[in-house]
Amino acid sequence: MREPVTAFVGLGANLGDAEAALRAALAGLAALPGVRQVRSSRFYRSAPVDAGGPDYVNAVAQLETTLPAPDLLRALQSLELAAGRERPYRNAPRTLDLDLLLYGSARIASAALTVPHPRLRERAFVLLPLAELAPELVNARELAAVADQRIAPLPPGSSTP
Repeated sequence: MREPVTAFVGLGANLGDAEAALRAALAGLAALPGVRQVRSSRFYRSAPVDAGGPDYVNAVAQLETTLPAPDLLRALQSLELAAGRERPYRNAPRTLDLDLLLYGSARIASAALTVPHPRLRERAFVLLPLAELAPELVNARELAAVADQRIAPLPPGSSTP
């Protein structure tokens, strides 16, 4: 049996009922064999970055997993497909997007997976919820660098996972 690793997963959606999609994704993550959901950030509304379409609803989940990173990625992609995710073009609007942001202290660079996520430090919709869960992983300089990106927490009660 593998030792559990703490992983962080970015969640986002901007088609259909995005909040419901994130709640379902959090339940799906918790139900994956080899994964135990520890906690999730609040939900945030954010403007699309490098894309068009409606605003996104975003969050970050912290998981403990015994799955190797490539297996976790495949599980995330399966959850996306089950939610109706299509990839007609880069940064297309989506029913669900699940990104493996961090996998313990691992550094992975393969054709299928890059960890830490290559744009992790460039996106307010990742850094703010990540800082909520693990403030030691995000510094003030990084938050200042994304301060011009429009993002706001959703009102309490509207985003209870």
